[in-house]
Amino acid sequence: MQTNFETSRTSKLVMTAMTMCMIMVAIFLLRIPIPFTQGYLNLSDAIIFIGILVLGVRYGAIAAALGSMLGDIVGGFAMWAPWTFCIKGGMAIIAGLLICSLCKRNDLSEKKFTVLETCAMIAAGMFMVFGYFIAEGVMYGNWVVAGLGVPWNIGQFCVGIALALVLTESLKKTSFRKYFIYRRESLRHE
Repeated sequence: MQTNFETSRTSKLVMTAMTMCMIMVAIFLLRIPIPFTQGYLNLSDAIIFIGILVLGVRYGAIAAALGSMLGDIVGGFAMWAPWTFCIKGGMAIIAGLLICSLCKRNDLSEKKFTVLETCAMIAAGMFMVFGYFIAEGVMYGNWVVAGLGVPWNIGQFCVGIALALVLTESLKKTSFRKYFIYRRESLRHE
């Protein structure tokens, strides 16, 4: 017989695996090549941000790092896999830790929480932009070419934030709302 802890742990593992798969699918769903570079834009940032909100820091970061890395490997960009693992994992950790610190505050209304949550996602997105700038500069040996990807990466995480917020608000209007309320309460203890 399973206890609540085992069921919860099992469901977190399953949700983490599903989030990893959704990140991979988001990478393949829409690929827009970035001019003058070998990179491309995709929708994975939205799933990463939702994964953090649903899974928390630990499991969300695992899903972000592994899902994005596997997306690069399967998609033919294996040389980017180590960079992506670190950058997307770091992005998820930054967003998750900032959101966890927000959850510890009891004085936040839902609107203030959403605004601060968005700021946490922006900080994480800026980390991603900086990380890929460094990665491209090192891999290409040319910082000008690396700079060409910066506006595109900013656009990618902005679209990711917008999609994550819209999808999260939509999910909150369904029976999934209880999970978001529970998640916000449990984040206070992470």
